[in-house]
Amino acid sequence: MQITRLSAILGLAAAITASAASAQITIGVSLGSTGPGASLGINYKNAFTLLPKTLGGEPVKYIILDDASNPTNAAKNARKLIIEDKVDALMGSNGVPSAVQMVQVAAEAKTPMIALTPVPPLAPEQFHWTFVVPQPTELMMGAIAAHMKAHGVKTVGYIGFSDTWGDMVLNALKSDEALDGFKIVADERYARTDTSVTGQVLKILSLKPDAVVVGGSGTGGALPQIALVEHGYKGPIYHNHGTVNAEFIKVGGKDAEGAIAVTGPLIVAEELPADYPTRAVSLDFTKRYEAAFGAGTRNAFSGYTYDGYLLLNAAVPAALKVAKPGTAAFREALRASLENVKNLVGSHGVYNMSPTDHNGLDQRARVLVKVENGAWRLLK
Repeated sequence: MQITRLSAILGLAAAITASAASAQITIGVSLGSTGPGASLGINYKNAFTLLPKTLGGEPVKYIILDDASNPTNAAKNARKLIIEDKVDALMGSNGVPSAVQMVQVAAEAKTPMIALTPVPPLAPEQFHWTFVVPQPTELMMGAIAAHMKAHGVKTVGYIGFSDTWGDMVLNALKSDEALDGFKIVADERYARTDTSVTGQVLKILSLKPDAVVVGGSGTGGALPQIALVEHGYKGPIYHNHGTVNAEFIKVGGKDAEGAIAVTGPLIVAEELPADYPTRAVSLDFTKRYEAAFGAGTRNAFSGYTYDGYLLLNAAVPAALKVAKPGTAAFREALRASLENVKNLVGSHGVYNMSPTDHNGLDQRARVLVKVENGAWRLLK
């Protein structure tokens, strides 16, 4: 009887230990897979179908909600995921205004968040819980500014979204204005849902700028490109890393030819040197993505999802040594572990996080590209 009872106790202990060791990790995701940001959101969402079923060796469940590219919906989704689904971390969204709303909720609930789009400077408590996958706007627009300087651009017309993203691109451009010797002579804005920017473009053209910089994203970035070309603008038209996808070229058609943009190395991995640090990871992910979604479907945004997964995958093992998923202690441990990820090679760059840097990318995470014959090609 005692032997039987002891066996039962040992069996129960083993079952509890096994259950704790294989506790499921839950990640809550909000994306704008419909609405004006859908051309980006669908790409982010597609990548989740390619991710492994584990994080740090443990089972993972992704709960993906559509916020319809609406910041209010993104905040509601984040609260639902935290309160009802008790997620261990958040990921999202594909629009800056939506991501900012999620960042606020994550900080309030003390839940780590993987931001899948750049975000503006954050308050200390928000920064504490947020880790940003995409390249900082300042890093990327610095490449555009350097290219303009090298090609003698002295005056620049700007046209961007009338929201946080438009502000971020412009502010990043302004930070290089004095250093690279150009002057921004126009600041025109348009809404993500607008169907015409003729008035704004005519104002810019009246000032005869040497170059125009567009602060849009996705297919929304094609609207100024088309209008500028149709109204006879012959100077260079520059775009940011929120624009580089196949849909931009599809919408822009022949008017997209010659557009210059900054993006992550994933987009042109085959054209990079064999020893480029991200080349192998980029090529592997691109091969799997295009096998699933078709040749030529590669895009920077699915790569951000994948790099977000890689960051979590690297951080989870250390967090599991501290606490069990589904607890506040695990969420804090995961946050602390993310803050210490070093030399993680992703599809977009090499991530080196720290308590003062929750992005960790450097110049290896950016390249300049140009639309040539209906495709994004490395600008040489």
